[in-house]
Amino acid sequence: MPTPPTTSRPTGAPAPAGREGVPARAVPRSLRAPGSTRPPLVLLVPACVAALFALLPLGYLAVRALERGPAFAWDVVADERTLDLLGRSLGLTAVVVAACLVLGVSLAWLTVRTALPGARAWSVLATLPLAVPSYVAAFAWLSAEPDLAGFGGAALALTLVSFPYVHLPVAAALRGIDPAQEEAARSLGHGPLRTFVRVTLPQLRPAAAGGALLVALYVLSDFGAVSLMRYDTFTRAIHTSYRASFDRTPAAALSVVLVVMTIALVAAEARTRGRAGHARTGTGTARPAVPVALGRWRLPALLWCGAVTAVAVAFPLGALGYWLTVGSSATWDLGTLADTAWATFGVAAAGAGLTTALALPVGVIAARHKGRGARLLEQAAYAGHALPGITVALALVFFAVRYAYPLYQQLPLLVGAYAVLFLPVAVAATRAAVLQAPPVLEDVARSLGRRPWQVLREVTVPLAAPGVAAGAALTFVVCMKELPATLLLRPTGMDTLATRLWTETGAGSFAAAAPYAAALILLAAVPSYLLGRHRT
Repeated sequence: MPTPPTTSRPTGAPAPAGREGVPARAVPRSLRAPGSTRPPLVLLVPACVAALFALLPLGYLAVRALERGPAFAWDVVADERTLDLLGRSLGLTAVVVAACLVLGVSLAWLTVRTALPGARAWSVLATLPLAVPSYVAAFAWLSAEPDLAGFGGAALALTLVSFPYVHLPVAAALRGIDPAQEEAARSLGHGPLRTFVRVTLPQLRPAAAGGALLVALYVLSDFGAVSLMRYDTFTRAIHTSYRASFDRTPAAALSVVLVVMTIALVAAEARTRGRAGHARTGTGTARPAVPVALGRWRLPALLWCGAVTAVAVAFPLGALGYWLTVGSSATWDLGTLADTAWATFGVAAAGAGLTTALALPVGVIAARHKGRGARLLEQAAYAGHALPGITVALALVFFAVRYAYPLYQQLPLLVGAYAVLFLPVAVAATRAAVLQAPPVLEDVARSLGRRPWQVLREVTVPLAAPGVAAGAALTFVVCMKELPATLLLRPTGMDTLATRLWTETGAGSFAAAAPYAAALILLAAVPSYLLGRHRT
């Protein structure tokens, strides 16, 4: 039997490949492949810092809630009024989330996968409600129909400003899905509906679940719309408790219930998401999906898109236009308006920058590592989002007065509040972007001897950069619209468009508030438009 020929290996040549095709000594022993339960220190340390920062308000709640003893706190939690607030808050959240899923998924599918006339324009219009604060939407509807006050009005206003949180990630996921899978299903005899349910929808589940979670947390933490609509939820009850008494214990105990609800929602979303991921091994699909012909459904599809745009964008703008032109108390002090708009832009940009920096390591760990520690870090990042802004603000005031007094009533404290409140927005965008980045490229970088921080800088971040930038734009928009924390933490003498709008509205001067509302919407519309244009 002949012996196989032998080949010599020159000095310095790579070692023979192992069973998986990786050079036997190419990967340093201290590095782990994606999916490991041990994230590298370059990610773990800043992620832990971000998680501790997000958990800071919980320390304040623990001190305040237990200040008069566990028995008193339990009496507050177990009170019949608290149970009623729980039912009202969960009911409002469930209705808004369900409505946003219908609106977001349907608009995403129509604008991405069908031959809808003007699909690009409709996709951009579907992102513009992000520029409308919930309290502006509530004000617009109340000014037109005062009888809407209550559950129906609150659900309507919150749905119309929240559904882009579902539309954007679902539309991005639809563009990333390989159309060959759907074509294979149709070639096996599946119809369009069955193909969508059996093939497309399971791949959309992570994006839809992440968007639904953001909507749920937004509803639980909203203060402006429910206050104007006079619908009692936890946030309104907490705000009333803070204003009515110097005793912060009852409000802190109610806030603890919100934290528990947040943890439950994050855990449910993680279970729904499971281990789903849909990364491709190349730079993209070989060709775009063939648009689905709408046929006789073309006119109903156009009417559906037009109706959603009309009630979510055109109506609030029309109401503001009415107050600007008809209201006699409207004054256009361009100097004050310009100063307020510039202050709003600056503080929102700072908040978006800090939030994105804190979210990057958490999002990468959540996407690439499946251990218990990674889940805890992600859940910790979500903890502050369901807290009402006033609770986060008072927690930071408590911290600054006791441990960092020079920060009291200074801009860094307000920027820190934005980071605590909106960290989940950036984390969700970063995680989704990293999930779609091919992990095999990170493996190749490791096999070439790159250190973890080099892999992060040279491979992971550049691949995920568009999604991270989209998350930063979303964060910028929501920072501009934040009201309760801004009211309490803004530096002395500084006003934002949101605080001036709220002050004038609270005094009943709707026409005087209209210029600030219009400026806020126009300023927030710029990143919303760019975000929608990038996604199309």
